[in-house]
Amino acid sequence: MKTGLETLILPAGEAGAEAAARTLASGGLVAFPTETVYGLGADAANAAAIAHLYAAKGRPAFNPLIAHVADLAAAQVIGQFDARALSLAEAFWPGPLTLVVPKAKNCPVADLATAGLDTVAIRIPAHPVAQAILRAFGGAVVAPSANISGHVSPTLAAHVESDLAGRIDLIVDGGPVAVGVESTIVGCFDAPMLLRPGGLSRERIEAVLGSPLARPPLEAESDDSQPLAPGMLASHYAPRASVRLNAREVALGEALLAFGPSRLPGVEAAAAVMNLSPAADLDEAAANLFGYLRALDARGPRAIAVMTIPEEGLGEAINDRLRRAAVAR
Repeated sequence: MKTGLETLILPAGEAGAEAAARTLASGGLVAFPTETVYGLGADAANAAAIAHLYAAKGRPAFNPLIAHVADLAAAQVIGQFDARALSLAEAFWPGPLTLVVPKAKNCPVADLATAGLDTVAIRIPAHPVAQAILRAFGGAVVAPSANISGHVSPTLAAHVESDLAGRIDLIVDGGPVAVGVESTIVGCFDAPMLLRPGGLSRERIEAVLGSPLARPPLEAESDDSQPLAPGMLASHYAPRASVRLNAREVALGEALLAFGPSRLPGVEAAAAVMNLSPAADLDEAAANLFGYLRALDARGPRAIAVMTIPEEGLGEAINDRLRRAAVAR
């Protein structure tokens, strides 16, 4: 792995997109904003660049990556879309939806990026900076979240710099992201399956399909098994402090990740308090989730207590990330 790189930080714009495209074409690593979180990009066809990406993140080599492309025509070069997959693509792309589909014949995405699977995960991001970089580059870019593997996902360029400065070539700073949790992943299998909740709700997807999404088998989410899709390791998205869910009080030395207007007993003595959404708005909570976890973790609490968040809409994705953050390590 390259170490001690000089990580260049450029503002979003035409010059930043062109620099990103040149860096990707030369096998380098580029962090850039999408509407979900900041991604760490590498040329999807360059196995050496992908190996460097895994090393820079400390990412398990069996965890597959999402290939980001500029449009549906580019997606169909790397994946095969049946009628249901095509209906979802047409309804929600560009946007926070990843589709796992069979690889196309002569799929250019390197096997290392698909972790040996015969499927490929594809997304068309909606963020204008991501779109500009993809169009300037002209190919598929694999881009997991731009952080050390297992750490909280980045929603600002400063989060990327904190984790990856000296490990990657370029950060394109496009300001804060809008959605704040990763894309929803749907496996387009015999029965479409929700592989990871995310920035697009289950309800909206099921409305297009006209039927419920299947759930993955429990063993698919074990750290001991090969995941069906990115983001399915059980211990993931983890701050350094332990995370305690569904807190009804705040213990001495704990920080509180609050939600809604209610106050918990013990909050006056909390190490720190941040409220995902005082108005109990799940969209606002999703956008704040990773940034607030990072900020609380930086205060060095003995644990982070998290108030109950409803399992509806984007709450499903928020709770998924929090459960993974709370897995014992």
